Amino acid sequence: MVKQAASAASVSKALAAFASASNSANLGWFFKTGPGEYAEGDRFLGVKVPQTRQVAREFRDLALSELQKLIKSKWHEERLCALVILVTRFEKSKDATAREELFEIWLSWLETGRINNWDLVDVSAPRMGVQLLGTKSGMTLLRRLAKSPSLWQRRASVILTFAPLRAGSVAESLELCDRLIDDQHDLMHKAVGWVLREVGNRDLGALHAFLEEHAATTPRTALRYAIEKRPEAERRRWMNYKDQLASRA
Repeated sequence: MVKQAASAASVSKALAAFASASNSANLGWFFKTGPGEYAEGDRFLGVKVPQTRQVAREFRDLALSELQKLIKSKWHEERLCALVILVTRFEKSKDATAREELFEIWLSWLETGRINNWDLVDVSAPRMGVQLLGTKSGMTLLRRLAKSPSLWQRRASVILTFAPLRAGSVAESLELCDRLIDDQHDLMHKAVGWVLREVGNRDLGALHAFLEEHAATTPRTALRYAIEKRPEAERRRWMNYKDQLASRA
């Protein structure tokens, strides 16, 4: 008997086996899917992330054509599973052409709204950003995404800079944080603060210089994230510094 090739439908069936109505309701609340919220209309099966990763491992060899079907699912966990498979394949590939193809697929998913929540961005962008290292077009892409009306593209633009950060360069992260420091969305405040915190872990002087220039206008959430790993006295000093600067404005 010939074994049938795995399909997007196979993945859907495997994930459905873990579905939970109570988890679905909790995830819908956690990821803000209500009217007027940032993920309005998104739907959850109620599958836990470790279970989704388990299914992704089982179907790690899923054909790209089937991944393209899976990413179009109405179910959040199915899109997450598609991303986990794609990112894993990207990281394991030693072929430059294949990696470029996988990156372009990921970017198309981002730009067509398939990657449409912060967890989907965060599980993929830090790893896919490796493709931009050492390329002339990398910063051009990041700047374009940073200007996007899409919250998820803007978030991806700064989260992608984790790749150069890990390679030892803080310049890309600082530029994107500078471009996005005035973003109005709380999820961007958290993303910028998170990246700044990692800048400080690698180059504390660069973080201090950035905050000295921007502290007065940095959203409090971003500032708290940026300094959360610093000693308590330093955290208080920066928060007080922000308040003092703001009072003079």
